[in-house]
Amino acid sequence: MVETVGVAGRPVAGGVGARGARLPLLDVLRGVAILGTLMTNVWIFASPGAEWGGVLNGSAAGAGAAEGAFRFLADGKFLSMLTILFGVGLAIQFQSAAKRGLRWPGRYKWRALFLFVEGTVHFVLVFAWDVLMGYAVVALLVAWQLTRSVRTQRVLMWTAAAVHVAVLGLLTVFAMGGGKGEGDGGSGGGVSGLVVGLYAEGGYGEQVLFRLENAIALRMEPVISFALLVFLFHLGVRLFRAGAFRPDADGRRIRRRMCGWGLGVGVPLNLAAAAGGSEFFMVGRYGAAPIVAIGYIGLVGLIVDRVRRPGPLTAGLTAIGRTALSCYVLQNVLCVLACYGIGLGLAARWADYGPWWVMGLWAVVCVVLFTGAQLWLRRFEYGPLESVQKRLLRR
Repeated sequence: MVETVGVAGRPVAGGVGARGARLPLLDVLRGVAILGTLMTNVWIFASPGAEWGGVLNGSAAGAGAAEGAFRFLADGKFLSMLTILFGVGLAIQFQSAAKRGLRWPGRYKWRALFLFVEGTVHFVLVFAWDVLMGYAVVALLVAWQLTRSVRTQRVLMWTAAAVHVAVLGLLTVFAMGGGKGEGDGGSGGGVSGLVVGLYAEGGYGEQVLFRLENAIALRMEPVISFALLVFLFHLGVRLFRAGAFRPDADGRRIRRRMCGWGLGVGVPLNLAAAAGGSEFFMVGRYGAAPIVAIGYIGLVGLIVDRVRRPGPLTAGLTAIGRTALSCYVLQNVLCVLACYGIGLGLAARWADYGPWWVMGLWAVVCVVLFTGAQLWLRRFEYGPLESVQKRLLRR
């Protein structure tokens, strides 16, 4: 697709993607990404110290075969996949503004502001490892960058990738020199008893206050991965413009290449990082996982291409994809109520029962989202949070 920028920041669209038809594959991919992020987050909810242990509680170090495979398949991959799809959404908004001759970013700034506010509320009231706040900031930056020439956008994209690789290298060197980090291994041994007790027995207000008091530390992931987010947003834009999600021969060819290169390069690199131990945890999550995510997108696309008649699985994933924002928040709320002491307290009560109940919890939440999203869309056009967003943006 060839895109140029007109006067006063107005985008001019042309080429691939200029048609306004909805791309069904995108809804399926969003559904897969939402359920996939829970495959990592569910271990955070179920671990001693919960959110304070952070993503290290979800690493595969020291895990059994089934648990290790479950975590390996998910860690960082679906988060990167979701980030790429947010970039695709940004490209769609840009194209829509171009078709209507609207100034860009124009009203998109309000959409990003809503996402930031929603993410802030989600962070404070539900889950410390929220991704929406970071996405909102990156979306504003990349939205502005889309007003530059295609060549400039390409330079900005690869500059972000280079910065990320440099930051990742420095952090890995630091980890190798500093030994095991606090809370490493997922056992909870490095998390203080006070924090463990807070999530196992503390009140809801105490947990909210804890997040506010430790907001800087709990918000470090989007800071250290900021350049990666910028790169993945740009990658989503480029994939959309290239027609990677269209149900035609060119789209299928691109998806085959994504699957082959993404899995062929990313999986061996991820396995090497996992074999390297906890010091290479960040290489796996922020280096290899985004490459695997590209392969996942291609693989899901190839599977969907072969589905002649969509069945219940496709329908459920599509429904979750169409209500992605609402499902993302709901799945975290359900895990809070299941795992923390303010709800069923399963994280403490079932701590000695091994990993199977955690995987079972993930499966139960998936079933709830599958069923709930489809039932909701029978009566309403958009998800609850999506409807609130649209009503506010109309004003």
